[in-house]
Amino acid sequence: MHDASDQAGGYRTAIGRVAVIGTGVIGASWVSQFLGAGLDVVATDPAPGAEARLRETVARHWPVLEQIGLASGASPERLTFVSEPEDAAASADFVQENGPERLEIKRETYRRLDAAAAPDVVLATSSSGLTPSAVQTACRFPSRVVLGHPFNPPHLVPLVEVLGGERTDEGAVAAAMAFYARIGKRPIRLRRELVGHVANRLQAALWREAFHLVGSGAATVADIDAAIAHGPGLRWALMGPCLLNHLSGGPGGLSHTLDHLGPLMEAMWADLGDPRLTPELKATLVRGLDEALAGRDRDAMLAQRDRLLVDLVRQKRAAPDLP
Repeated sequence: MHDASDQAGGYRTAIGRVAVIGTGVIGASWVSQFLGAGLDVVATDPAPGAEARLRETVARHWPVLEQIGLASGASPERLTFVSEPEDAAASADFVQENGPERLEIKRETYRRLDAAAAPDVVLATSSSGLTPSAVQTACRFPSRVVLGHPFNPPHLVPLVEVLGGERTDEGAVAAAMAFYARIGKRPIRLRRELVGHVANRLQAALWREAFHLVGSGAATVADIDAAIAHGPGLRWALMGPCLLNHLSGGPGGLSHTLDHLGPLMEAMWADLGDPRLTPELKATLVRGLDEALAGRDRDAMLAQRDRLLVDLVRQKRAAPDLP
């Protein structure tokens, strides 16, 4: 039984056990994050062999989590696997759902989770496309349904987008924000429902122009990736676009940048492409990437990506003057 000191706005804040519903790539990464934060995790996934794959994935993630820093008592042994979502949700203080991006499946899942979880337990969806308003209609207690959208891989990338639906209580949003912050995430509060939320829309804007430039023959796939990875992407890893433009403006800050470069920005906006993912463009992109990666080992790239992400996250945490 949780007393008033364990709640805020009617929702649990003393989180000791998390239910993870769906243990594919995102779900398994969430499991690793929660275990590394010293929590008990009860997970479920209907796919054959899901438990074995999950435990193998956690074991593979664990050395990286040790480098980042484990919470007291953190252990893969605190993972339990059950066959039904009701069994996972019934004992949980927080639920993180990662099921298929199909509305009918999502609603049925939330109907079952809502029936099993205590009314003061927040139900969070990792959905990258569906909104909390769309899924909470299946619930008796829709007020506790929120978006908790991570970035892949969640156990390494801190960002979580948090959003309430039309029938979500502010207390549920606040409880989710506090929980994610407590386990080392960087939650941001979204103010309205949008297709793709916020960060994916920002990415989509870049992908749109990147694919246009490749399709129009202005640059190769390798050149596009190099232009970001060895150019502005390095700065974007440290700060967002508004702060970047502020620091680029010298003593005049953002105001000077907008006055000085505003006409050029508008000229580029007017000239941006509007590509379509035709079979021809898809083939060009895939062929260009294959050529760029010829002779490179995918597993080695992933390992090096993870190592550099760990180093970067650690250095950012040690730089308190950067927001």
